[in-house]
Amino acid sequence: MRFRMQQAVVLGTLLVSMGCYTLHPIVGQTLPLGSQVALSINDAGRASLGGQMGPEIAVIQGRLLQKDSTEFVLAVAQIELLRGGEQVWSGERIRVKTEFVNSVSERRFSRGKTALVGAATAGVLAIIFSQGILGNLAGSEGKTPPDSGVSSRIPRFVR
Repeated sequence: MRFRMQQAVVLGTLLVSMGCYTLHPIVGQTLPLGSQVALSINDAGRASLGGQMGPEIAVIQGRLLQKDSTEFVLAVAQIELLRGGEQVWSGERIRVKTEFVNSVSERRFSRGKTALVGAATAGVLAIIFSQGILGNLAGSEGKTPPDSGVSSRIPRFVR
């Protein structure tokens, strides 16, 4: 059971370490290559990119590989669709003309949200371990539960 407690602690740590990110609109600033960006695609862009990426593209997120006055080159991480939902990509390289983009946002680490998620995760883990919600995780290994007055008979079928 000690193994389960370790798993819960590792899971909580992973949730907190992933952190929270927010998208910040970029207006008139130059983006450094390698930054994580989100491109909001317009109707002309959906029509043009539909053959490569699907017709319902709303936002393309990925790492900026190249940028000039006419196009963005991204290693795509995910696509958000118009009617909800997401498609995860594995870094495929795509070119998007600037005329197909409504807005550009940069994905940044949010210390405040991460601290809030960390505190909430720590609180949940504290409640779980203090109340014994997960059963024998609190260290009651090897103890036999008292006999109850209810028993079940399960027939054995013998051939």
